[in-house]
Amino acid sequence: MEQSTESSLKQSVIFSHKVAQLSKALWKSVEKDWQSWIKPFDLNINEHHILWIAYHQDGASISDIAKYGVMHVSTAFNFSKKLEDRGFLLFSKKENDKRNTYVQLTEEGKALFLKTMECYQPDTYGVFQGALPIKGLYGKFPEFSEIMSILRHIYGNEFIDMFEETLQKFDESFHEEDGQLQSTTNENEYVTEGV
Repeated sequence: MEQSTESSLKQSVIFSHKVAQLSKALWKSVEKDWQSWIKPFDLNINEHHILWIAYHQDGASISDIAKYGVMHVSTAFNFSKKLEDRGFLLFSKKENDKRNTYVQLTEEGKALFLKTMECYQPDTYGVFQGALPIKGLYGKFPEFSEIMSILRHIYGNEFIDMFEETLQKFDESFHEEDGQLQSTTNENEYVTEGV
């Protein structure tokens, strides 16, 4: 009996360390690439993530942004407030829900978000480049089903459902033209000079 407890404890430590180390290394690469991508727009990762969530979830609450952006509520509020100060978000309350604060993109916020999408360059994204050999071997990118199952058990079905819904909305909202992402609507007409 003692052997299985020791083995279970040992396996738990090894698994936890493996996940921590691999996640940290992966995040470091993603963070560096994401920061480089949005630097020309004077945005940080939290701000860009908030724009992304607000774009795909029209009328998102600060709580929703915190939940789906995997950030503390105060972080979601403070960075949303900075975006509001710059004219990219509008704050509001709903008649039937005075407790929650909601955000919506302004036309300038939509234009900025769309411009960031147009300027994405996959060849500068290390994780994408690192996944190309897998795509070459199997004909598709990794699905992450095991990781999504773990996250479903940690954050719940609503988190994964929102994640999948956001990917679906992204797929429907953008198409590729001449090696660039373009909005499928005419929202890109709002792109302003100097953004």
